[in-house]
Amino acid sequence: MQRSGNRLRINVQLIDAGTGNHLWAERFDKPVNLFDMQDEIVSRLANTLSAQLIAAEARQAERTLHPDAMDLYFQGVACVNKGMTPQHTAQAQAFFERALALSPDNIEGLVGIATVAFNRSAAFIIDDRAARLASAEAVLTKVLSMAPQHAPAHLILGAVQIFTSRAAQGIAECQHALALDRNLADAHGWIGLAKYFLGRGAETEAHIHEAFCLSPRDTFAYRWMHIVGIAKMQLGADVEAVSWFHRSVEANRSSHTHFFLAAALALLGELDEARAAARSGLVLDSSFTIRRYRAIASSDNPAYLAGWDRISTGMRVAGLPEG
Repeated sequence: MQRSGNRLRINVQLIDAGTGNHLWAERFDKPVNLFDMQDEIVSRLANTLSAQLIAAEARQAERTLHPDAMDLYFQGVACVNKGMTPQHTAQAQAFFERALALSPDNIEGLVGIATVAFNRSAAFIIDDRAARLASAEAVLTKVLSMAPQHAPAHLILGAVQIFTSRAAQGIAECQHALALDRNLADAHGWIGLAKYFLGRGAETEAHIHEAFCLSPRDTFAYRWMHIVGIAKMQLGADVEAVSWFHRSVEANRSSHTHFFLAAALALLGELDEARAAARSGLVLDSSFTIRRYRAIASSDNPAYLAGWDRISTGMRVAGLPEG
């Protein structure tokens, strides 16, 4: 810890006491306010450890001869954290279903099932999107009737509302989730997406920076980068969009961002790179079509729809299948 004038610098390291392995390090350099800095350190630590601890619990559960509902839940979340590919989401759903077979009212398992249904819908993996989102909302409503203060359930419900043309309602739900647990970095990400759906893409990046402030190494950071990318395309800032999409793909090469990167590159006239990005995306999900993408418009805002059309045009130029 160092202090110079009205600024305080703290270097923080987290070491695994059992193995001596270095897990996490961060530098905080801000105006002197110990309480704010303490909150930020705790938030980043909590979010950084979350995925690691879940992965560790999942590995332990794999070695358990008779896993209980929570063992299966941790294995499901570990699959979710690997990415939104059809394979990973199917594996996650199977674990959550097994958990609920053992304990039908297991709240974490129910939230897990709803999360998978939402993520499959958001990632263009399925055609029956509306039915899956309705199913997720029904499960989350049940969860919140049993546990009204369950912050992750409020978060996923807010995301479902954002993807079903209720962006303003979804923002309020995400804000409620943050009031219950201010470490939910993903809530800021979904609020940023909701602003894009409302045609206010210029506001999106600020919300994503809030998410990064809480969780710079978040498992789903690639999704936040993607959100900024599409917001930039709504604003016609395709060069910036390409930069954000590249960052997203580098963070998670299994994501559907390849298709949007292809669209942005095509609109910039970089056809060879656009077609290469399209091919990379189709290797991951050969079922993707422009028709499926166009079928999931989540708002009737004119600015949003105009940006939606621009992305569709770019995908078409990049050579993605119409469907």
